[in-house]
Amino acid sequence: MHAVGFDVNGGPEVLRQVELPTPVPGSGQVLVRVAYAGVNYGELQHVLGDFGRPQGARGFDVPGLEVSGEIAALGPGVGGLAVGDPVAAYLPDGGGYAEYAVAPAEFVFPLDGISPRDGGGAALVLTTAYGVLVGAARLSAGDTVLIHAAAGGVGSAAAQIARALGAAAVYGTVGSAEKAAYAKRFGYDAIHLRDAFAERMRDLDVVLDPIGGATRLASLALLAPFGRLAVYGEAAREPDLTLPVLPFWKSNRSLTGYNIGDLARRAPRTVRGHALSAFALLASGAIRLDVSAELPLAEAADALTAMRAGRNVGKTLLAVDPKLG
Repeated sequence: MHAVGFDVNGGPEVLRQVELPTPVPGSGQVLVRVAYAGVNYGELQHVLGDFGRPQGARGFDVPGLEVSGEIAALGPGVGGLAVGDPVAAYLPDGGGYAEYAVAPAEFVFPLDGISPRDGGGAALVLTTAYGVLVGAARLSAGDTVLIHAAAGGVGSAAAQIARALGAAAVYGTVGSAEKAAYAKRFGYDAIHLRDAFAERMRDLDVVLDPIGGATRLASLALLAPFGRLAVYGEAAREPDLTLPVLPFWKSNRSLTGYNIGDLARRAPRTVRGHALSAFALLASGAIRLDVSAELPLAEAADALTAMRAGRNVGKTLLAVDPKLG
């Protein structure tokens, strides 16, 4: 099969095209013939070396955390799915930048009422957006929510999910005026530039932060009583904060986190539940996924280069075999 991957860490330029054997699904696994692969910040981290050196066969890793397509084969013990079914899949061990990918059956989701194109960018993004809101931030109807990286794939989905679940107000921050114009299409009450949000916000029930650094520190001071700052990324790539505990209890604030990789290992049923709930919202039309760019698999490095430079908005897909859609 054709695939894109790397055998040394570095920038996106280390990615190269290769031919690899088609994987065989093991017990409890599903082989997906890939139509689309989503592009995510986690894949950039993988390439850069945040997860360590390549550990795949012969020291070669294929990134890619979510795909859509159709089932090509079922491993032993897999029920409720059939060869040919259109599905989306979350791939906790990567492998999506390829013509075929193996996924745990628990993280394979039927595309009932959802196009493969939308499904290609939904398994990780929508599950994360739903999970960070419901699982980590414990969103309640009537809450006021601030979402950093409001124009990104998770941010744009989280804004819609928060509204669908009853948030009273949803605000966002972005890094540029161009991104602010883009983000407005997702129903935010207001969009602020990231260097000015702290002067305009207060008494927030929920803040979603994939940025870190100064943005995270400024967000803490804006929480309402029992407000929750939910962390799910480190896009700023700044040193970790060292925070005293006393201000949390003295000001009735909470700091919480969401990491889908950890949940996939320790609470896979929770991941599946979040995914199915998010997919139901997508199928019903309550939320939508905005695919802003679609590139061939051979241009995966270009997609990650744009993400590293902060030029991406919405969801970027790699079209691996779009005729399956």
